[in-house]
Amino acid sequence: MALTESNMMALGTLAPAFSLPDTVTDETINFQDVKGENGTLVMFICNHCPYVIHVNDELIKVTNDYRDQGISVVAISSNDVNNYPQDGPDKMKQHAKEVGYNFPYLYDASQNVARAYDAACTPDFFLFDQDDKLYYRGRLDGSRPGNSESLDGADLRSAMDMLVAGKEAPAKQYPSAGCNIKWK
Repeated sequence: MALTESNMMALGTLAPAFSLPDTVTDETINFQDVKGENGTLVMFICNHCPYVIHVNDELIKVTNDYRDQGISVVAISSNDVNNYPQDGPDKMKQHAKEVGYNFPYLYDASQNVARAYDAACTPDFFLFDQDDKLYYRGRLDGSRPGNSESLDGADLRSAMDMLVAGKEAPAKQYPSAGCNIKWK
């Protein structure tokens, strides 16, 4: 597993539109369908990445903790399933149910959505404000598989708290890090 960091899209960038199949419900979902009243978190994840596996429980907690505060969450997998079949739509559906994902888990077969977001790794986080402008992009927290940092979502949670409170975006934002997206 090669550690890859986020590309750190420019703050204020409008959320790129998407229309992708949700592997859990088999419905097609677009950004407007998942847009939250106070913000929208778009995450790029996949099934097999050890960095994502490490944070799965916290992703579910974050979604639960911020849903009532008007922030919605959606996850997208853009990996090449020809070379990584464990990340295919059928496996995504099974994985989402086993892990207990409480957010849509979309499949980006063309990888065009990942490119539009300039996503680089899994997990990669993009938090948009109520006007669909990028407010935060970066890491969940400092925890990684094998290090001693707490898995608490501190960086992302702080940004979400600031967004809900109507504050300026955090001045310091650290890139997320994980496995690279598996490009075709």
